[in-house]
Amino acid sequence: MTETTSGSAGDEAGRGTGTAAGNGAPVILSNEPGSFARDVLAERHPALIEQVRDAFPYGRRQHDALDALLDEITNGVVEPLPRSEHDHAAWSEWGQGHFGRSWFDVPFLWAESYFYRRLLGAIEYFGSGPWQGIDPFAPFKEAELRGTAVDNELRALDALAGAPAGERAAALLHAALWGNRADLGFRVTAAEPAAGDTDGGLVADDSAVLWRLLPAGALAPVAVVADNAGRELIPDLVLVDHLLEHGHAEQVALHVKPAPYYVSDATLPDVVDCLRRLTEAPGEAGTIGGRLWKAMATGRMEVRAHPFFCAPLPYEEMPGDLRKEFEAVSLTIFKGDLNYRRLVGDRKWHATVPFAERTAHFPRAVAALRTLKSDVVVGLEQGTVETLERSGAAWRTDGTHALTQVRE
Repeated sequence: MTETTSGSAGDEAGRGTGTAAGNGAPVILSNEPGSFARDVLAERHPALIEQVRDAFPYGRRQHDALDALLDEITNGVVEPLPRSEHDHAAWSEWGQGHFGRSWFDVPFLWAESYFYRRLLGAIEYFGSGPWQGIDPFAPFKEAELRGTAVDNELRALDALAGAPAGERAAALLHAALWGNRADLGFRVTAAEPAAGDTDGGLVADDSAVLWRLLPAGALAPVAVVADNAGRELIPDLVLVDHLLEHGHAEQVALHVKPAPYYVSDATLPDVVDCLRRLTEAPGEAGTIGGRLWKAMATGRMEVRAHPFFCAPLPYEEMPGDLRKEFEAVSLTIFKGDLNYRRLVGDRKWHATVPFAERTAHFPRAVAALRTLKSDVVVGLEQGTVETLERSGAAWRTDGTHALTQVRE
């Protein structure tokens, strides 16, 4: 990350959450017992430190730094980055009002983002020594990508090869929507039942609007903001191939993280690994991989990694150069949960707040493909919300529900 900054400090409630600070929706913190946010900071992050520690033969310096980080997030207060760090100035601005406080008392989105920055610092990812640039999450990504489940999903593409374009498009969008749920991979139609489906699993579906914005032959420039690597990125890449091959897009800019982030978020090396996985596969998967490899060479698919994608801020506060990139495309497709939180604002919105209202700040048409794995959700019908709440399930966070939302 660099010292790219955007937005201003402002008051604590508004910082890093966009201009909606005065509308009454509270910022999500991690200090509520039993909440999803608290579980992430209190349980998931300490467990992740131990997993990262065991994934590589780190030296004494890295182990000491990981120990210090673990103690800080569980027992201490948020400490600033050392002045020697390349992005010290940026985080000093982003963290105004947060340093010196409990990790549980600062905005959840900020705390999560800063945790991953500190984790990278502890293993010297940005240092000048031998661990520079070594992805601490690479072993987890590699194990998933090379697993037999991916083999099965790639073979399933053969059944789609001869399907009508409309059915193929629906199936590929469905696969990209549900990400790495293996039982909801490539299917001929989204309506086809599969093991693991839940009643009402799709809580909002604007897919018809998405395809209307990208008609075949329109040859529009499109942006896709990726989420996870591995088994989720492969369906995203296959969808990109379909957009290019069938004239829904003339060129696709695939935006990824500039550094390892949130364990499985995609970086350029992850894109390369997935392209190799596709090209090495037999059948339709290999054909798709070959086309994408060529698309990279000709510029029809271009990977970009802006520093803002690792910032603890909503897209409402994106810097001007990134905004210009999104202004230049006909549609931006955001994948995944974190992108959704940053797109609509990480606040306790009522679920019926219109998606169009929360994305009005975005410069062009925007779509969100997301499996629900955190509390934030907007744009639902009142009846849908009432049904979901009556179910008693943790429908916002358990990954059993998904949505496709579009603002034209």
